[in-house]
Amino acid sequence: MLAFVRDLGAAGTAMREAFPALERLADVLVLARSGQISRSGEAGRYSYLVHGAGCRMTGPSGIDVDFVDGAEAFDFWRLRCYGQSLPTPVDPTAEELRAAVENLKDLLAEVRPGWFTVSGHHDGLAGTDVSGA
Repeated sequence: MLAFVRDLGAAGTAMREAFPALERLADVLVLARSGQISRSGEAGRYSYLVHGAGCRMTGPSGIDVDFVDGAEAFDFWRLRCYGQSLPTPVDPTAEELRAAVENLKDLLAEVRPGWFTVSGHHDGLAGTDVSGA
């Protein structure tokens, strides 16, 4: 779970470096919909694809988020997809994901039932050496 948070921070940083107009990652929707940036492309070591209410960023692993009230939001399905995209894939059970979310309740906030976001500023986790999904 911490690896997902770390990779989300790294992907967000790459997107903001590639597109200085992004104040927050959710702004990618506005920029893509207005034609200011392409709906798909490259940002640093990530490729991205803006879809519906979110964005998929693929680099060393795959990060997929939707945006809820301007925040990156993810659910258990997205966490499982992330785990399966790792160089050594992991496939956590629903119970393992619930336990991981519970263990990180100081870091995560539930923004709607079953959807979570990282509380506060998390870009500093991009260089953190943590393992696991």
